[in-house]
Amino acid sequence: MAKTPAAPAPNDAPSEGTTVNGATLTGKGHATPTRAEQEAARRRPLVADTKEAKARAKADIAVQREKARIGMAAGEDKYLPARDKGPQRRFVRDYVDAGWHIGEAVMPLMVLVIIATFISIAAIQYYSFIALWIFIVFVIIDMIVLSFRVKKAVRTKFGADRIEKGLGFYAAMRTIQMRFMRLPKPQVRRGQYPA
Repeated sequence: MAKTPAAPAPNDAPSEGTTVNGATLTGKGHATPTRAEQEAARRRPLVADTKEAKARAKADIAVQREKARIGMAAGEDKYLPARDKGPQRRFVRDYVDAGWHIGEAVMPLMVLVIIATFISIAAIQYYSFIALWIFIVFVIIDMIVLSFRVKKAVRTKFGADRIEKGLGFYAAMRTIQMRFMRLPKPQVRRGQYPA
């Protein structure tokens, strides 16, 4: 069984070998504490579960999360997920954000088609679905063309042997997000293509 250190003597208790009223004291100067008293003195919670500690930890986590959210929105590599990190991905994001793409209108158009389905005229419902599918075909064509253009631009800037995989798909998926909903947020204005 492991030995525990002896409890320290109170400050006002005389130490061994001191003289009190002309007599030299021997011994420790106080009674030995009982086992229950020793155990009670050593007892403390294994995990601090005070409300203040929990509130402080929660506040720290909230501050870190907010810092990471702002850093990710600003496009700082430190806070980006693995799929968005690196100079080539940044170049692709800037290239996509600089242009106009019909894919950005997919979501609003789908909302309009959903609203059109509530109209009880069958012709409006039918032609709205046909228009949506035709629009989606044009969006897919735009995504394919952009994918080739982005890959060519990346090859020109970074060299043909250093191309990351998936850049075309990354660019295509970014085009169908509305500009204000993109994460990381666009860092360039429209028409301001990266060099």
